[in-house]
Amino acid sequence: MSHRRRSQAAAPPEEGVGDFSPPSPGKAQRFRPWPERRVLALALAFRAANALLVRTYFNPDEHWQGLEVAHRIAFGYGHLTWEWKRGLRSYLHPLIFAALYKFLALLHLDTPWFMALAPRLLQSVFAAFGDLYLYKLSKLIFDEGIAQWTMFSQLLNWFMFFCITRTLSNSLETVLTVAGLYYWFMAIESSKRVSVVSEQQTTSCQRPQSRKAALLIAALACAIRPTSAITWLYVGLLDFIQIKSKCRFLFLEAIPLGAIVLAVTTFLDWWMYGSRVIVPLNFLRFNLLSSGGDYYGTHVFHWYFTQGFPSMIWTFLPFSVLGVVKSREWRLSGLIAWVLGVYSILGHKEFRFVLPVLPLALMFSGYCLAAMSQFKGKSLHGKRDFSRLQLSVILLVITNVPMALYMSLFHQRGTEDVMFYLSKEAHNGRVNSVLFLMPCHSTPYYSSLHSSLPMRFLDCTPSDNKGILDESDRFLMNPLDFVGEVFGNLSSFSHIVLFESEERRVLQLLLRDSFQEVRRFFHSHFKIDRDLQSSVVVYSRRDVP
Repeated sequence: MSHRRRSQAAAPPEEGVGDFSPPSPGKAQRFRPWPERRVLALALAFRAANALLVRTYFNPDEHWQGLEVAHRIAFGYGHLTWEWKRGLRSYLHPLIFAALYKFLALLHLDTPWFMALAPRLLQSVFAAFGDLYLYKLSKLIFDEGIAQWTMFSQLLNWFMFFCITRTLSNSLETVLTVAGLYYWFMAIESSKRVSVVSEQQTTSCQRPQSRKAALLIAALACAIRPTSAITWLYVGLLDFIQIKSKCRFLFLEAIPLGAIVLAVTTFLDWWMYGSRVIVPLNFLRFNLLSSGGDYYGTHVFHWYFTQGFPSMIWTFLPFSVLGVVKSREWRLSGLIAWVLGVYSILGHKEFRFVLPVLPLALMFSGYCLAAMSQFKGKSLHGKRDFSRLQLSVILLVITNVPMALYMSLFHQRGTEDVMFYLSKEAHNGRVNSVLFLMPCHSTPYYSSLHSSLPMRFLDCTPSDNKGILDESDRFLMNPLDFVGEVFGNLSSFSHIVLFESEERRVLQLLLRDSFQEVRRFFHSHFKIDRDLQSSVVVYSRRDVP
């Protein structure tokens, strides 16, 4: 379990290992070092383009637990879901985007276009620093060549492209996790160096500073996502066993830094909530002790290992597995297994929960690709054929790029497009009120509309009494009866938004109340967890200009 230094990763090839042996020291020198400024510039440019290309809807939390709350802080209106009423969420993450909204308003740039794109562009900056720190972590643990191939894997992976620039708390948690691991491993590396006296003095100073930076970043990650403690519990305990000055580590570093971050974030939450709320305690009690997350569905125990994580890492999976085996860097591969294993215990599972360990798996893919790059093959006739590396790169490109572009540009984009349309219409005074007759949280809300018009969506707040259906479920079971019972005459709304799958079931009611179709937006080609929602339709009252 001990940390492997770069010199170990650059050991000579083992006899009979073939194309997947570690790069040799002599051959590894042919990788020209990349200046970190160039790496950051590349990452910033790539992630900015990444953010502009993401036009689809993935998870409600991107809008409802981040941007919607930020919009309420910045502009005074926005919907708070039931989690905020129970003190399950911290205001630390939304405040980042609230500051952005305030900045846009100050410059009079809070237009529909900027309100839609600016948050993801800001997240793209965070994502770029995550890419940089993954490059630095790979270079620290292995070498320059592996770091470059890790960067290739990170930028090419379809799920990272699809998710990392979204304003999910999991995206920022991923960035903080990679940065924290870099400083943690830097502290370990510094403690193991054998140097002259003058260099030892530098090392002794560098080690505590790097470890404190890692602990501070870890505390921030846990403040944003309390479940990030799963990652840092593994990292901390594994090294705590080997630390000689355990008391110093606990009482002068870990506990003080953790207490400071907890105190600051708790005070911040008390101020924003207006009452004494300890968010991490409430969050863990609801999700771990009472299994409250199971309300949103459960999966089989092995889902992360057999479906979830393989779908995320996609065709990089065999390269990552080979990289784990050949690198023998068991500490980080053990961390991946630990996180997937612990999250598997929980009934409710989502792709984004294990996003923080995806970059680590891609780093092992970089190890494998770097090892393959040291070998060049020839055909039986002496002519050069495609090498295994070239074939592997072609495979990775043709399987990840189309997937990334399709999922980011087309799949489930209708609910984003409809809010951008309504935002422009409201900006021009052509919308008075909106009713969303669709499963709850299917679209963004005030953070995208950016107009304090009356809006109504179908509520899905969990009931304390099991067996009681929420509005969203009741509507899906019998749309016509539900609308008649709850809303009666729909003419109090100027616009109604619904999926095509429910449109035909309430069409007569819409026509009776003088509504007409005004826009139809493509949404998806195939269904996910409900009937095919191929398009999103907007109806407007005939008397609305």
